Amino acid sequence: MSIAFVFPGQGAQTIGMGRDLAEAYPAARAVFDEVDDALGEKLSDLIWEGDIETLTLTQNAQPALMATSLAAMRALEAEGYGVNTASYVAGHSLGEYSALAAAGAISVADTARLLRIRGAAMQEAVPVGVGAMAALLGLDFATATEVAEEAAQGEVCQAANDNDPAQVVVSGHKAAVERAIEIAKAKGAKRALLLPVSAPFHCALMEPAARKMAEALDKVDISAPAVPLVANVRAEAVDSAMVIRNLLVDQVTGSVRWRESVMWMAAQGVTEMWEIGAGKALSGMIRRIDRDVATRNVGVAADIAALKA
Repeated sequence: MSIAFVFPGQGAQTIGMGRDLAEAYPAARAVFDEVDDALGEKLSDLIWEGDIETLTLTQNAQPALMATSLAAMRALEAEGYGVNTASYVAGHSLGEYSALAAAGAISVADTARLLRIRGAAMQEAVPVGVGAMAALLGLDFATATEVAEEAAQGEVCQAANDNDPAQVVVSGHKAAVERAIEIAKAKGAKRALLLPVSAPFHCALMEPAARKMAEALDKVDISAPAVPLVANVRAEAVDSAMVIRNLLVDQVTGSVRWRESVMWMAAQGVTEMWEIGAGKALSGMIRRIDRDVATRNVGVAADIAALKA
């Protein structure tokens, strides 16, 4: 059996996530304390007792989801399941930062600060209302890419997230994304709908954010991960610190090749993928990509108890 640890992205956040892990495992609690210290504020109070609208703000959701994933990772480690239990780590968009922190490539404190910068930079890159994202359901990636290209008409419209065989997200100028919805329906999409996001992530409109992340990443120590990272923009394993630094910049404007990443890991013999952190979105995608790959969720103390049993 070969295992991969995978880490969720934005949209998985809920009020109260990670709290029972922090109460059950001192090492998990220490992660939240470290993130609070790194950001100079009590993000843990927002995560556990705040309101969902404030938590969902990009600059809050990104470090909060990372903190929850790393708390789950520390709880796993306390029970003897270190990162070397896995053959690979991977994460969906911001989850790639969680994966790198879990693999020891970036410190938790630096990861929290990077994600706060990333969240703010992505939000500020495009004025509210100018961009949009839409999910196209029932179309494969090649068809969704054709839809995006047809819809662009001189504006930006790109296939941003290749999530699974029947779910692709497009991103770009709002009018172009709205055109993509209508074109997708005409091409046989089961559903095509705008997503409730605050900015058009993973497209060329994010170039200002990519420049800010390049500057921020240049100031941070990055080392080779303890296990290889399957990178979003490559959909294959990398373990060079220099390459990872560059790919984290490319990731801001590049497509999240999640379907291909899962297929690549399965082709390397991975038979089980553990979703580390909040929610179960990745597990659903993985099952739709390859039914032969087993999934396990590690997001609450009960999940770890079940693993031990």
